[in-house]
Parts: sequence; structure tokens; C-alpha cells
Amino acid sequence: MVVVDISKVFSGRIPQILATITGTLNALSDGMQYGWSSPIVPILESPSSPVKITNSDIVWIENTFMLGGLAGIPLTIYLLDKLGRKNSMLISAVENLIAWLLLIFASSSEVILIARFLTGIAGDCNFVATPMYIAEIADKKIRGRLGSLIFIMMLLGILLIYAIGPFISISASSGVGAAVLITQLLTFSFMPESPYYLLVKNRKVEARKALQILRASEDVDDELEEIAQSVEKENESRGRPFELFTVKSNRKAVIIMLVLNFAQHFSGVSVILMNLHMILKDAATIIPPSIIAIIFSVLMLVACALSALLIDSLGRKILLYSSCFTTGVSLLMLASYFACKNNGINVDSYNWVPVVTIISYAITFKCGLGLIPIVLTAELFPTNVKALGCTVSDAMYIIASVSSIYMFHFLQTRYGMHIPFFIFGCSCLLSGVFTIFYIPETKGKTLDEIQKLLKGQLMSVNGACGSDTDNERIPLLS
Repeated sequence: MVVVDISKVFSGRIPQILATITGTLNALSDGMQYGWSSPIVPILESPSSPVKITNSDIVWIENTFMLGGLAGIPLTIYLLDKLGRKNSMLISAVENLIAWLLLIFASSSEVILIARFLTGIAGDCNFVATPMYIAEIADKKIRGRLGSLIFIMMLLGILLIYAIGPFISISASSGVGAAVLITQLLTFSFMPESPYYLLVKNRKVEARKALQILRASEDVDDELEEIAQSVEKENESRGRPFELFTVKSNRKAVIIMLVLNFAQHFSGVSVILMNLHMILKDAATIIPPSIIAIIFSVLMLVACALSALLIDSLGRKILLYSSCFTTGVSLLMLASYFACKNNGINVDSYNWVPVVTIISYAITFKCGLGLIPIVLTAELFPTNVKALGCTVSDAMYIIASVSSIYMFHFLQTRYGMHIPFFIFGCSCLLSGVFTIFYIPETKGKTLDEIQKLLKGQLMSVNGACGSDTDNERIPLLS
């Protein structure tokens, strides 16, 4: 595949930024699919809908998207190892494009479910390959900011479908999603592959060229040698799949990602994004649900962009535990409102509470809990098991999402809306405690330094970020 030397046109870190932006356009499409059910299901339920659906179809429309991701895990593992990060991202874009085309011409609920399942397969590959690609091409001083862009793009997609979904046809909104992916295929195809991956495959000449393009400099010998030594050391020490669980440092990374992925979804994010219009309608808010949904997605986007700017200065850890605690408070307030309403208490004078709590949720969740886990996914696993580690982490993410969605619909139908939101709120508070005691700070550290930190080795990190202390040792689960 042709690679264009964009370093001849752009200097400094701009090539890295361009590669990240064009590479994350697929995440914008995934965001549209993630939030798709919230504005589109009411259209499908209307008498004028071109496709007739039942109540059970609604749950399947939400979960088929996630189950597709679970089914796509074996394909993701194969593509990442055999074809590389870049090609995996491009294949994911093609799969997503086919899904949007199916939705454009959908005439039955079965076609919609097939499209959603295919999108899930593509999304799994994309959200494993893209964070890996970004972490491996980015300078360590901006790795956190660039790693955050995948979630910013996803939020742009959610905002886009919330903004256009209720007001145009399903075919038209699907056409917008297809156009996004065509743009990615026409631009990202010319970007370089990850130098890390090329060195793993012993393609040193291509790795040097890729690094020269990404750094906009011919002088990359020192960094290339550093990457090569890191890859060589990791490949010599271990690399068999089961060592993701038998090697202590890898096991620590798996435990951290297990907790964080469940923390994300048991904060209610999938439930809220896929059912926001229904939740707001049930709450009888003072503002129309379609308007609140747009405000909600805008604030999530702003909060994510703000935290992306702060992630390499304040660090991952403080953003994460602050987000957990404040998000938990917002959810418990919303649960209390629903509890009062469901028990016959007149809440007409308090119908501003759902608006305030949903808006505060948008800000607090995306300032940490909605952003940091995917950044850590790409940072915590060593190169030789990174593909498997990121894929296992993604599987945890999908299982947590499906579990939270089923739990929500089960409890909400039988006991009321307040029960699942009480559970979500308590989950956030417990996640904040876990973060304080067990998650290491990775800001300003190279990928090699992060591995030393996970192994509990004594180290001195006095980089530009400057807040790390000498001989740092972080307490972690064994």
C-alpha cells in the first residue's frame, strides 16, 4: 500500500496528529452507531416507520451491536498480528461502511440486526487497533492527548446522530455515516504503519521510514534503537498467549482493565447513551428529551476535550478517581428522584433534577471514567502481548456493556427506574476507591517505564511532567 511522506509538507508533531485524526474517523462512525438506538427507535416505533419492530426487537437492537463485538474478537486477534494496526483499522472501516449501506436500504428488522451485528464486529477491531496504533506512533509527551482523540471522535458521532437522527430519515442519517467512512478510507490509507509493529515483524527499513515521517525528521536513530531494544527485550523474555495471565505484571494490567471496563458500564454509560430519550421521557423533564440529548452530547464532547488537554499535565489517576466520585453522586441523585416518583411522591416542583443530574453526568463521566480506561488499555500491556491484552480488555468492555443493558431492562421493568441507577451510583463510588489504591500513574512515562512500574521495579522518572518521585513504587494487586 502506498504511504505518502507527509513530513515533507508538515513539520513537528503535525504528521502524528494527522495520522491520529484520519485514523479515528471510524470512531466517529462508531459513535453514531453507539447512540443510534436512542433517537432512531422512536422513529421505528412510529406508525409511519418503514420498518416495524416489537419491544423485544428494541433490546436486541441495543445488544446486537455489543454481541457483534464479542463475536469479532478472534478476527481482531488475527488481523492485528498478521496484517498490522493500520490495515486492521482500514478493514474495520470497510465493515462499518457495509453496515451503513445495509441501514440505508433496510426493509426489515432482520436487516437492521445484521447491520448492527456487523458494526459490532467492526467496532471491536477499531477500538482495539486504534488505541494501539496511536500509543505506538505518538511522542510520549502528547500520547495521552492523542490517545484521547478516539473518544472525542466517538462523542462527535453521538452528537451527530442525536442532532440529525430525530429530524431526517433513517436512510439519510445512514448516508452521513457512510460518508464519514469513505473519507477515512481516502485519507488514512496513505498514513504510515506503527513503527513498533514493523519492528516486531523485523521490517527495520520500513520502521525507520515510518518513524521519520511521523517525527518529521531524518534523525530518528536514537528513538528507533530505543524502540528496537524494548521490542527485543519483550520478545526474548516472553510472548506466549497464556503469559498474559501467568506473568505478574501482565496479570496486574488485566485486573486493572477488568475493573475499569466494568466500572465504565456499571456507571450506566451504555444504558444512558442507548436509552437517553426514553429515560428523559420517563422522568417527565421540563425540557424536551431531544433538546436535552443534544445538550448532553455537546457537554460530553466538551468535557472529553478538556480532560484530553489535562491528561498529560494533571495525570490519569486524579482525573479518574475525581470522575468516579462525582459521577456516583450524580447517579445517586437521579436514582433518588426516580425513587420518589415511583413511590407516588409529587415531584412536579423538582422536575429540574433529572436535567441537572444528566447534564452533570455528561461532564463528570467524560472528564475521567469515560476517557482514561481506553488510554490505559494501550499503555499497560507490553508489545509482545499487547494485541491479545487489548483484545481481552475489549472483550471485558463488551461483556460489561451487555450485562449492564440486560440488568437495566430487567430491573427497570420489574422494580422501577431507581433500582438500576442506585446500583450504577454505588459502582462509581467503589471504582473511585479502587483507583486511589491500585491504579498507577502513567503520565510522562515511556511504554518501557510503565512496564517497569507494573513489575514493581525501583525507578527514577524525572521527565517534563515533573511530578513523579524518585524510586517510585506503586501498590498493585498481585
